[in-house]
Amino acid sequence: MSGSTAPPPPVPGGENMIEAHGVGMEFGTVRALDSVTLSARRGSVLALLGHNGAGKTTLVGILSAALRPSRGRALVAGFDVAAEARQVRRRIGLTGQYASVDGRLSGRENLVLLARLLGAGRRGARARADELLELFGLQHVAARRAATYSGGLRRRLDLAASLVGHPEVVFLDEPTTGLDPASRLNLWEIVEDLVAQGATVLLTTQYLDEADRLADSIAVLSAGAVIAEGTAAELKSRVGRRTVTVVLHPEDEPALAGAALARAGFEPVSGAERNTLVLPIDASRDIAAVVRALDQVGVEAAELSFGEPGLDDVYLALAADTGALRRPSSAASSPEGARA
Repeated sequence: MSGSTAPPPPVPGGENMIEAHGVGMEFGTVRALDSVTLSARRGSVLALLGHNGAGKTTLVGILSAALRPSRGRALVAGFDVAAEARQVRRRIGLTGQYASVDGRLSGRENLVLLARLLGAGRRGARARADELLELFGLQHVAARRAATYSGGLRRRLDLAASLVGHPEVVFLDEPTTGLDPASRLNLWEIVEDLVAQGATVLLTTQYLDEADRLADSIAVLSAGAVIAEGTAAELKSRVGRRTVTVVLHPEDEPALAGAALARAGFEPVSGAERNTLVLPIDASRDIAAVVRALDQVGVEAAELSFGEPGLDDVYLALAADTGALRRPSSAASSPEGARA
């Protein structure tokens, strides 16, 4: 073989590298996906959030041309995943929930083999393998059989393998499962570098901090349907409010302070700690009104802290509003949906 692992020329046309239009999927009588519509533009990260069985892995399977949708249409890099599956596969990298490297080969041999299968010559394959081994901090175990790796090391090798061909679109299905905190941070930095170089990433995750840091847009999936979508900031503003936490001095009376804040138009509630009040506010400027209300009854806060809503708040609010996030998906009863 000769050549390199460089990808085919990028597809001209629109900015969207991932598109799903009314995608549905059934396994017998089990509905795994229900009319899913979403998109991701070139050079961005789309995060899919959802509990086990929500349909995330099934959707990744369709978008990576491993599964054929029951209905609807999906495009990746401008190609139809059903009608042009070979073209799609040439342009993507995929890492599933479980390491898929060959345990009989060393880490370097796994990467060299993949590079050769993708068309690289011997020298180019070795160079790409060494580049990825360094990127993922695997040089010290490169000559060891992958079967001897710890779970975290195998995960890193699996992630490296998905990038051998310089893919235009990368599917990362719960990529940090089993990784230690340092390895998670390393992966986040790698994802950010990929996007800076123009790649598009679809990330499925149950870690809200991961989506908050990496995602340009987020889709929340439950029981096979998208129940909320937008940027992290949009989702937070939709279902969460900023809060101020007031810590009173031991001699101050919480009831007196709470009544003063209520007269000023706030809705204080007792915090988890004694002598603590928490109240939702609309903007940071409302902190001044909180201080004035307390001052009018002779109370001076020992501590004031300002909090922004997080994706945890979004997730909990969606669960409270719809109940969907707490219901097990029927997709989990099928082999394909068990890891969705």
